[in-house]
Amino acid sequence: MKRFDIVLNSRLAVNSSWIKYLPGFLRDRLSDRHRLQSILGNSSWLLADKALRMGVGLVVGVWLARYLGPDRFGQFNYAIAFVALFSPIAIFGLDAIVVRELVRHPERKQEILGSAFSIRLGGGVLAFSLALSAILVFRSGDRLSQWLVGIIAAGMIFQVVDIADLWFQSQVRSRYSVFAKNGAFLVLTAVKIGLILSHSGLVAFAWVATAEIALGALGLSIAFSVTGNRWLDLRPSWRGVSALLKECWPLLLSGLAAMLYLRIDQVLLVQMVGEREAGLYSAAVRLSELWYLIPPVIASSVTPYLTEARAESETVYYQRLLQLFTLLARAAYMVAIPVTLLAGPLIGLIFGDAYMQAGEVLAIHVWTILFVFLGAGAVPWIINERLTRLALFQTGLGAVTNIALNLYLIPLHGAIGAAMAAVGSQCVSTWLANGILIDGRKLFRLQAKALLLAFRLKNPAV
Repeated sequence: MKRFDIVLNSRLAVNSSWIKYLPGFLRDRLSDRHRLQSILGNSSWLLADKALRMGVGLVVGVWLARYLGPDRFGQFNYAIAFVALFSPIAIFGLDAIVVRELVRHPERKQEILGSAFSIRLGGGVLAFSLALSAILVFRSGDRLSQWLVGIIAAGMIFQVVDIADLWFQSQVRSRYSVFAKNGAFLVLTAVKIGLILSHSGLVAFAWVATAEIALGALGLSIAFSVTGNRWLDLRPSWRGVSALLKECWPLLLSGLAAMLYLRIDQVLLVQMVGEREAGLYSAAVRLSELWYLIPPVIASSVTPYLTEARAESETVYYQRLLQLFTLLARAAYMVAIPVTLLAGPLIGLIFGDAYMQAGEVLAIHVWTILFVFLGAGAVPWIINERLTRLALFQTGLGAVTNIALNLYLIPLHGAIGAAMAAVGSQCVSTWLANGILIDGRKLFRLQAKALLLAFRLKNPAV
């Protein structure tokens, strides 16, 4: 732990340089709180990345939705959702575990990253193969959907390079990942605009989606190298691979279950009621899921410090967890309440008259934000307590709930039914499931308390 402190303190002169630009009263409050400065500095980079993606992505995504219309927009999002069902295999549940191990054992960096690289490479190839095989079976007569899925799924192989991002997270230096990925995002966004203006077909937009991942991987690889790391120095070992696999498999399964209940609704909408309902639903979901990017940024930035707090004091550890949950719940309420009240006008203003029926969908679906935020805050606790089996139970129960609700509600209410199913399954998965198992009841109580404390003006004291 001392070694980590030395590394962290050596970076504070760089990471805390932004403090001098703050108002005086904020500088005074942060001047001696070096760890908080580091958290805020790292979070600011990640939030800037997400804000740019949210803003630019929303504008171009809306433009694309207007250009394609509900039917073709539904078909394109069907392909994206179909590939997403297999994406957890490419990630393999490694992210939080690798960051934790790098924080605890920085001297084993080459072995940890090398072992993670090997697993992620195999996972990417497997995910691509399974997605392609599945679409050939489920949409055997739909050549366009087969092409869209095949092209988009190829991007999962390039995600192996994201292990460099895990290293930057462990070092609280996420600005390098931001530069690399945002560069690719902006370049390919310009290409996407060109495709819209030239009235291109769906296949061209699928190629852009894969090209963005590939270009981002190239930028991240360069950033990893210029910060003093060498890819050739990575040394995977059977010990490292087996240790990671032993711990990550519940997170892999829970990731598959989570993606199942996050994306199966769009797949089932196409299968059961057609592309148009899926297009309306996708428009509403775009405005809801826009906010899903925020909580993982906050959670990933505080994870190293929660890990340290747990080793120092259980009381402080749980106080900080409660603060985290309260912050996340408050942020969710601040989004969900006004969006619910303004859903119809928002849809009409942003997507146009063709999507007006999506307003009711948005007013319901936006409440998934509350439970998604609470779920993201639970990840550091689950990792620190080594309760990955709880994550598997959460998402498994959520997936079963979501599929059951979708099968019942979609034939009755179409896209609105899918939105109801999304809120219900998120509530079950990220909160109610924790109260069922003994291991999760402390987490359940923390989350319940945060839901109430979020309406107070002050955070719980540390």
